[in-house]
Amino acid sequence: MEAEDMENSIAPPWVELPPDITSSILQKVGLIEMLKSADKVCSTWRRLCHEPAMWRVVKMQNAGADFWDREDDLEKICGRAVEYSNGELVDLSLEYFGSDKLLSYIAERSPQLKRLRLICSYNVSAEGLSAAVKKFPLLEELHLYYIAITKEAIETIGSSCRGLKSFKLNNQICRHPYIEYDEEAIAIAQNMPELHHLQLLGNKMTNEGLEAILNGCPQLESLDLRRCLNVDLGGEVGKRCSRQIKSLRHPQDPTEDYGLDTEMHDFESFDEDYPSGFSDIDLISDDDDDYEFSDGSNYSDDDEMVFEY
Repeated sequence: MEAEDMENSIAPPWVELPPDITSSILQKVGLIEMLKSADKVCSTWRRLCHEPAMWRVVKMQNAGADFWDREDDLEKICGRAVEYSNGELVDLSLEYFGSDKLLSYIAERSPQLKRLRLICSYNVSAEGLSAAVKKFPLLEELHLYYIAITKEAIETIGSSCRGLKSFKLNNQICRHPYIEYDEEAIAIAQNMPELHHLQLLGNKMTNEGLEAILNGCPQLESLDLRRCLNVDLGGEVGKRCSRQIKSLRHPQDPTEDYGLDTEMHDFESFDEDYPSGFSDIDLISDDDDDYEFSDGSNYSDDDEMVFEY
């Protein structure tokens, strides 16, 4: 064998690495790069990139300079990640993109999903979310920020996801006018009895809604009421909260550790249409990485993905 042939026959050093180390390296590459580039480096990397275990956790954030132009591309990329997971996806986080169509696509292919987090997914409607959660019977955590929601959607979430342990419904934070609205709190109380953790930052409920939650969610361990300006914990209901809740955040407690901007505004236009789930709050993620994933679909090297959702 000639020297040149021998040199070409030598496998690249990274091919000889143990699979777990190679997987760890690939997880640091980035979701987009992994789908577009890493799986073309060699057959070993391609095989690992298509392993369902690589796609059990998918976190994507639209934070590029071309903020809105990339949304369709991101949805297609997310769809490919869901396909590669081959039904093993358990944790999904979408920030600044997402739609009813994408959620429906995910719901059809992710029966094991346990955690769903949506931030500023403007094209996700209450109806779309309601339809999707019906296919997530194992869902334990649902965290919603700046998402359109209705009382009926909360009822559907509770009735469809009986094992829900953690629920976050964080809305606008407006100082005036003080509109009182307890229907969301009552829907939570009547349909989510297994909750252990509840965060309702900026909710417009009153003490009546709070008492309904205390009655309907007996296993509640933590309750975040920051910026719930209609709640008064100075009387008996406050004492009850202290007795019943291990970790209680008061309406006026600081929000530095919240991870998102909680500047209070004086907008009345949004209040007039409440409840909407929307606000003029400028949500900035506390995650440094644009894309994260870990732990994807068994496709052969010859398979070609056709993605239509």
